[in-house]
Amino acid sequence: MSHSTSHADSHGHGDHHAHGDHAKYPFLAHHFDTPNQQFESGKLGMWVFLATEVLFFGALFVMYAIMRFKDPQVFSYASQFLDTILGGINTCVLILSSLTMAIGVRAAQTNKKGLLCTCLALTLAGAMGFLVIKYFEYTHKFHENLKWGQAFYHPVNDEEKLELNTEPKPVENPVLTIAAVNPSAGVQPVALAAQPPVDKTAVAAPKAGPDGVSTAAMVEAADAGMHVHHSEEAHLLDPKLPPNTHRFFAIYYIMTGLHGIHVLIGVGVISWLLVMAMRGRFSSDYYTPVDLVGLYWHVVDLVWIFLFPLFYLIH
Repeated sequence: MSHSTSHADSHGHGDHHAHGDHAKYPFLAHHFDTPNQQFESGKLGMWVFLATEVLFFGALFVMYAIMRFKDPQVFSYASQFLDTILGGINTCVLILSSLTMAIGVRAAQTNKKGLLCTCLALTLAGAMGFLVIKYFEYTHKFHENLKWGQAFYHPVNDEEKLELNTEPKPVENPVLTIAAVNPSAGVQPVALAAQPPVDKTAVAAPKAGPDGVSTAAMVEAADAGMHVHHSEEAHLLDPKLPPNTHRFFAIYYIMTGLHGIHVLIGVGVISWLLVMAMRGRFSSDYYTPVDLVGLYWHVVDLVWIFLFPLFYLIH
């Protein structure tokens, strides 16, 4: 047996005919001559795709490094609002799902249908569990108004005003009486209503400038005994809040959100694999889809292993 033949057989895709045997291998696409050629082409295509994914997330990591270099105090301060326990649980979930995916690939290579279905189901459960935990993380942050951009400084929404009220006393509307001289009718008193004084206790919501928003005015208002509506505004009254804190949450939602989209895609393809595995479509002769999805899932797991310490553990 030649080296090339033994290498092909190790992948379960032996070269048995010079021009392919589509009748013997129903899974063999018409534009491939042999199962091994189809397998190697598919794997090369997946590696090229994963290289583009590495470049994509690599650019985001560079942006993260630049932002953190410019505002280190922002990243150190804002990271305390992230739940390290939930982030750690999600890390463990993804690592375990990578393990079950690797075992599933091996099960497909050795014709163990039951083990393959079990491992794919566990991997799918891990992916969905990750998304569920991430959903609770996001909703909690939205409730606390830990958002990106201008919304970070508007506890209600972007259109309403943040009012700092002290319940001003009602102002009586004084009446001014002046004498108007009418040459024909004599002097007649004319009553004119004075304009009500302007209520200066309503403060418009702060607007973020190019260099961020300073919360000094809000802290002074709190010290003066003013009441701020909505508990979500607590972080805005923290005197330690550095300017541009919203930038941390902007890059946080961008990177974790894009990673979450990749996890969601993984849920879809792993679900498809599970259905096909239950129908007996994979064996030692044909397991290419399982192997390729396994590579994708390991890269998704690897990205999160970098995201977790960079966001959750930096403080």
